[in-house]
Amino acid sequence: MATHPVPAVKAFFDPATWTVSYVVYAEPGGHCAIVDAVLDYDPKSGRTSTTSADQVADFVRTQKLTVQWLLETHAHADHLSAAHYLRGILGGKIAIGAPITQVQKVFKSIFYLEDSFAPDGSQFDHLLQDGEVIAVGPLSLQALAVPGHTPACMAFQVGDAVFVGDTLFMPDVGTARCDFPGGDAHALYQSMQRLLSLPDTTRLFMCHDYPPTGRSAQWETTVAAQKAANIHVHDGVTEAEFVTMRKARDATLAMPNLILPAVQVNIRAGALPPPEANGVAYLKIPLNAL
Repeated sequence: MATHPVPAVKAFFDPATWTVSYVVYAEPGGHCAIVDAVLDYDPKSGRTSTTSADQVADFVRTQKLTVQWLLETHAHADHLSAAHYLRGILGGKIAIGAPITQVQKVFKSIFYLEDSFAPDGSQFDHLLQDGEVIAVGPLSLQALAVPGHTPACMAFQVGDAVFVGDTLFMPDVGTARCDFPGGDAHALYQSMQRLLSLPDTTRLFMCHDYPPTGRSAQWETTVAAQKAANIHVHDGVTEAEFVTMRKARDATLAMPNLILPAVQVNIRAGALPPPEANGVAYLKIPLNAL
């Protein structure tokens, strides 16, 4: 795949959700893609705000970039997507993996969403297929299906950089959970092997970091570092060993703090639910359903 020039990557870390968003571009004044932007949400008050997203927007404007794509690696369960907001102020097309329809069907039922919500991916501007290549200015970005955490997870490869979504974490943190609806530890292992088969010098950019005590947040590593030191999936760990570990670990994990509001918004491409007759939009809390 032609991928010159080497992409520039600007990261934005959100400490409230441990999420990293990215702007990917070739040079100032050109085109860019925004990956996994965060909409701030206060679960105590139910208020959204755009401080995190505005930091991304300010950088885009300062660099005089034109947004072509707002990319989602998957329908996140730990933060609300700012893709809809950023499209409104910066332009661009919102894209996610085509299997998002599977996720939408599951959660339409769980949340008993309105009849008008169509679980067909139409809320997004474009549904990416595995292997599909899209242009970001002079850069070529390839979508790589990496299911396991969810059925719809995609990684995005641009030159020597790969945005891995919820697959691998930093080597001292490990890997993503697989116990959400549609998750599959066997599939995640195979997805990670796909990423780890890339050249050793490939830069890997995490979607999250949950640093151990004493380490500041980090989000960039390499294939070589992951193969050498990832605590869950370093060289020599078999699929059976990984699946046993992952299932046992997942059984101990609580649900993410924002899973209920996040999924309802993110399967809508970051748009809030339609307002009720009083003009207020509401999120649902399904009792004893997850």
